Amino acid sequence: MFARISLAALAIALVSGCSTPSPVLGGKNISYGDSKAVELVTNEFGSTDLQMIAESMTRSLAQSGVLHGRPVVQVYDVKNKTSEYIDTREITTTIKTQLLKTGVARFASDNTDMQSQVDQLKLQNQSGLYKKNTVAKTGNMIAAQYRLEGSISSIVKRSSDYKDVFYKFSLQLVDVESGLAEWMDEKEIRKTTER
Repeated sequence: MFARISLAALAIALVSGCSTPSPVLGGKNISYGDSKAVELVTNEFGSTDLQMIAESMTRSLAQSGVLHGRPVVQVYDVKNKTSEYIDTREITTTIKTQLLKTGVARFASDNTDMQSQVDQLKLQNQSGLYKKNTVAKTGNMIAAQYRLEGSISSIVKRSSDYKDVFYKFSLQLVDVESGLAEWMDEKEIRKTTER
């Protein structure tokens, strides 16, 4: 009987001893929050706006039926036509990520990353550093069938009591060969602050 109690006590001691809490570093006023929570710190463009735009555009494009057969798409940076700094690359990265997860499209190196792709091919083919049978061959990159491009603009109105910001995000999918827009959509967001 004593042996059973000792074994049980030992097991409890081992389990509780293995769960040492991780140390917490930093200030007292910092905490983690829900990344999907609605962010209303200011009426400037924020994380909730980015998530709403990306989800709306991804759903619309994926459900449009244009992307049958998993075509290759090249993404262009979204033009920021607002008066504030907005990291538009994060919007397109989120849209690309969500579209890849749905499996409806594949993405070519975008206009910003193309030079890195070319540099890597040159390094492999011209440096003499790599075994020939492992080198990526030049001339085998897949051309994009579509390009995805868009813009974000804003209208800001102020009075002594209110500040109203209206954002409009537009995105279109253009067939590279024909130049025809095959899909377009917009997302509008209004944020009002009472002073």
